[in-house]
Amino acid sequence: MAPSPPPTQPPLRFVLCGSVDDGKSTLLGRLLYDCRQVFADQLRKVEEDSRRWGTQGDETDLALLVDGLRDEREQGITIDVAYRSFETPRRRFIVADAPGHEQYTRNMATGASNADLAVVLADARKGILPQTARHTRIAAMFGIRHMVLAVNKMDLVLWDRSTFEAISDGYRSMARDAGVEHLQILPVCSLTGENLTHRCASAEWYSGPTLLEHLETIDVESSIDRESFRMPVQYVNRPNPDFRGYSGRIAAGRVAVGDRVRVSPSGMETVVESIVVWRGTREQAERGDSVTLTLSSEVDVTRGDVIAEAFNPPGVTDHFQANLIWMNDRPLVVGRSYLLKIHSREVTATVTRIRYRLDVSQGNRLAGTTLRLNDLATVNISTNRPITYAPFDRYPGLGSFIMIDRTTHETAGAGVINFALKRASNIRWQDFHVTREARQELKLQRARCLWLTGLSASGKTTVANLLEKRLHSEGRHTYLLDGDNVRHGLNRDLGFTEADRVENIRRVAEVARLMVDAGLVVIVSFISPFQSERDFARGLFDPGDFREIFVDASLEVCAARDPKGLYAKAMRGEIGNFTGIDSPYEKPRHPDLRLDTEALAPEECVELILRRLL
Repeated sequence: MAPSPPPTQPPLRFVLCGSVDDGKSTLLGRLLYDCRQVFADQLRKVEEDSRRWGTQGDETDLALLVDGLRDEREQGITIDVAYRSFETPRRRFIVADAPGHEQYTRNMATGASNADLAVVLADARKGILPQTARHTRIAAMFGIRHMVLAVNKMDLVLWDRSTFEAISDGYRSMARDAGVEHLQILPVCSLTGENLTHRCASAEWYSGPTLLEHLETIDVESSIDRESFRMPVQYVNRPNPDFRGYSGRIAAGRVAVGDRVRVSPSGMETVVESIVVWRGTREQAERGDSVTLTLSSEVDVTRGDVIAEAFNPPGVTDHFQANLIWMNDRPLVVGRSYLLKIHSREVTATVTRIRYRLDVSQGNRLAGTTLRLNDLATVNISTNRPITYAPFDRYPGLGSFIMIDRTTHETAGAGVINFALKRASNIRWQDFHVTREARQELKLQRARCLWLTGLSASGKTTVANLLEKRLHSEGRHTYLLDGDNVRHGLNRDLGFTEADRVENIRRVAEVARLMVDAGLVVIVSFISPFQSERDFARGLFDPGDFREIFVDASLEVCAARDPKGLYAKAMRGEIGNFTGIDSPYEKPRHPDLRLDTEALAPEECVELILRRLL
């Protein structure tokens, strides 16, 4: 038998989403079945599984073709993103079947991030639910401009036209507000395939295309292909001393041998000498190609840099506005540092302001000081080093990022860059003739920060006080920053919420850094309960200048000591957000020194610090 001719249209990636039980997996299973993309042994297995887990009685439950996880089959919901591909004579499709439950919204965002189109389902009996709106707004946030609303289970409302039109009118208004540019709305029944792959005789009032016809013919060609050349460098390729190339996947545009390019963020310019691919070279390459470029001159290029067209380079910024979806059970706190990964660059980042949260149901903008799981928001973000970027709507590969919790290394959020924010142009770092090294030399000491962390009453202040007294008697130049004392002045405006604790440590860490620059040995005695803030503080200092000292005593021992009576008040509910009682303390993972103050006297702790850290 002669092979089938290749599809006439370019491949289409789409994400299938909507609320729980709207029929997403059944719709996809029906598409696969009607397009003859199911092998006989697969169908037999689904028929067997239908008798055990199916929801259609004696009928074959086609949803089981894509609900692969055991939990999904038992519960009848999609948990993971199930990727499937199928083909018709006109087009090849790659589809992501996204979970509908609110708990798994982060998985839906993953599916949307690589799609050209979104098919959103709504149950004709229920209409537009909050999760339907959330998925629509997430899809729009990730740059999807073509959407289909499939009003499913129309057979259960007897293909009532007024029901369909009421849902259509409400969704059309919401989609327009979310930024959807192209919208097609269809009445369908995924169980039988009506208006999916064949016309429905019961809905003569509908004259539009079937879902398959629409997917086969829609043009989602992106203008990104016609944009200027950009390639993030993923790897510096040095197989031998005579070859240096820069490998990556072209994010936009095309490049040819002899083109003049610029390396961002450094700004150095050079010319493309060759384009190396598997087992050979090319004269040119385009978006989507994975290549290694060699350059005509020696320029400094590292992983995370972007090689781009010299005459239209991408932007460089360390402060920008972004749309963000929060994907972590632990809330986002303004001022807390996270890792931010954009293309192949990783930097430290802080959300400096939540401009507004988005009400996914109504589209209203809400004030907020924190973000919780599945919240959508527009925020300002600052990074510790400049990044090369482009607005997401023009260059998705250079405009999307993820945020990573520095303590757990879990993905905490995902977002897209809208535009760079300008800092005050008259502010720059001023260099002076008297340096830190000169100040240290005058004081005959090496400056550093000794950061004591532990529960209240663990012995931090006692040890810190004795340590400074000892150093002072030896002629060292020191300063002691104590948590209570600082709150009388510098941090008197802060309370004890998680956000205030984050800001408390940020300010103290910056002050300690300045004092180390002044040549002092700085002793910091703060509970500093969160690992992420202690990591942030460490990151402000050069290697070796920051020493984390864990003053370790159990909660029971600290409560028994209770010199200020704080534990007793906290246990009676008179003090809120008290560390160890109703606010957590995260023990240091890898402290430079651990002091067991249950076993060691304060004087012995001081001797350990002097011996090991100074």
